[in-house]
Amino acid sequence: MRQLNPVDAQFLNFETPTNVANIAGLAILEGGLTRAGLLSLLARRLHLAPPFRRRLVTVPLGLDRPYWADDTRVDLDYHVREIALPAPGGDEQLGDQVARLHARPLDRGRPLWEMYLIHGLAGGRTALYMKVHHAAIDGVTGADVLAALLDTSPDPAEVPSVPEPAPDGGVDTAEMIARGVAGVVLNPANTVRFLVNAVPHLDEIPVLSQLPGARPISRVTRDLARRLSGEPETPVMPRLTAPRTPFSGRITAHRRFAFTALPLADVKQVKNTFGVTVNDVVMAVCAGALRQWLIKHDALPEQPLVAGVPFSLRVPEGDGAGNQVTLMITTLATQVADPVERLMAVHDAMSLIKGRASLAPARWIQEVSDMMPSALTGLAARAAFNLLAGTAGPINVMISNVPGPQLPLYVSGVRLLAYHPVSVITDVSGGLNITVFSYDGSLDVGVIACREMVPDVWLVTDYLRDSLSELKLLVEQE
Repeated sequence: MRQLNPVDAQFLNFETPTNVANIAGLAILEGGLTRAGLLSLLARRLHLAPPFRRRLVTVPLGLDRPYWADDTRVDLDYHVREIALPAPGGDEQLGDQVARLHARPLDRGRPLWEMYLIHGLAGGRTALYMKVHHAAIDGVTGADVLAALLDTSPDPAEVPSVPEPAPDGGVDTAEMIARGVAGVVLNPANTVRFLVNAVPHLDEIPVLSQLPGARPISRVTRDLARRLSGEPETPVMPRLTAPRTPFSGRITAHRRFAFTALPLADVKQVKNTFGVTVNDVVMAVCAGALRQWLIKHDALPEQPLVAGVPFSLRVPEGDGAGNQVTLMITTLATQVADPVERLMAVHDAMSLIKGRASLAPARWIQEVSDMMPSALTGLAARAAFNLLAGTAGPINVMISNVPGPQLPLYVSGVRLLAYHPVSVITDVSGGLNITVFSYDGSLDVGVIACREMVPDVWLVTDYLRDSLSELKLLVEQE
C-alpha cells in the first residue's frame, strides 16, 4: 500500500457538504457510445489507470494519513452510470446536469471515481462526464488517466492484458499506528524544516502573507539567506489583497457549470503579436471576462482581482505518485480598461511569479501540510476554512491552464470533439473557477461556480469569447 502524501490528505481533510474536492472532465463525442462499449473498454484498460483501482484505508484514530490499497474487484457496474437529457439536449441543459453531478461527494468506501454516459445531446452527440477525487489525481495524472482510455485513431489499439494482481499485502493496523506515533514524535523536525524553507517566502503564501509582519520578516530572512548562499536576488512580491466580489465568501452546496471553446490559433496570434505567452493570453482573456461580468453586476473593485494559479512540480525523473502541485498567486489587472494594457500588466505579473518560482522553493503546500501531526491537520484545515469563509479570502478566483494533445482522439472508435475541465471551488479560493484544457487546436474551457454567487455563469463564457475577440481585433489593426 502507498500512503497519501500531505497534499493528497488535505484534499480529503477540507471536504465538507459544501466544499467538495471532485475534479472532472466533460468529453463531448461526435456520435453515439454505448454503456456496454464503455464497460468493455474499461475492463480492458483499467490496469492503465491506477487511480481507478485504489481505495482508501484509514488509520485508526486518524493518527496518520490514509493509505491507498489496490482493489482487485472494482465494481464497474457501480462506477459507470447512464443517463439522458430531455429534448432538445442543448448545452445549458448539459451544463445543469453536470453541475448537479459534480456537487455530489464520492463514496469513500470505493475507488474514488464515477463516470456518466449522457445521451440525448443535439446533433446525435454523446457526452461522457468523469469525476475523480482530487486526493487521487492532479491535473497531470488526470490527463494520464484520460490518455489511457483514448486512442489516436478510430480503430482501438490492442492493449496487452495483464495477469490479475495478487492481493495487496498492505500494512497491518499495528504498523499503521506505530508509523503514526513515530510521525508525531518526528513532527517537530518537520516544523523546523518548514520554518527554515518557508519564512523567506512568506510574502507569496496565501493567508500567511497577510499576517502582521510577514512581509518584512520574509524580506529580511530572504536577504540574509541570499548573502550567505550567493544566490541571485528574488523579485519582491507586491502586497496581494483580494477585494470583495460577489463570488467571495462562504459557498453553498449548489453549482453552476458552463463551457465554451476558444480557437488556439487566435490565442497564438495574440501571443505572437504582443510578445507574450499563451498562458499570459489565457489569463488576460479571463481578466477581461471577469471585468465585464463585474461591471454588469455593478461590482468592479478599484484594485485588481487576485487569482490562484496552480503550477505542476512534476519532473520527468521524479516519482509520479500523488498530487505534486503548488499554488502561486497573482493579480489580474481587472481594473485596467484598455485590453492591451491589461494583457501587458498580466504578462508582467505572471513573469514575476515565474521568477519567484524558479528561484525559490515552491513546495510550500507540501511543507505547510506536513508541518503538524496528521491527527490535527483535518481539524486545522476545517478551522482555517471556517475562519476565512466570512471574509473576502486570500484569492478571488482560481484559473488553471492544462496543456493537452493537439491531435484528434477517440473513445471506442467515437471521435472526441472537446474536453472541458470541471474543477473545484471552496470557501477560501472563491466561488468561481476557470480551467482551460488545450485539445486539437482548441482551448476547451470549463467554468464552475457557486449557483447562488454566479447564477448567470454562461455570461462568463460569453465574455471569455468577447475578451479574446477584442484582442484579436486589435491584432488585425496592428
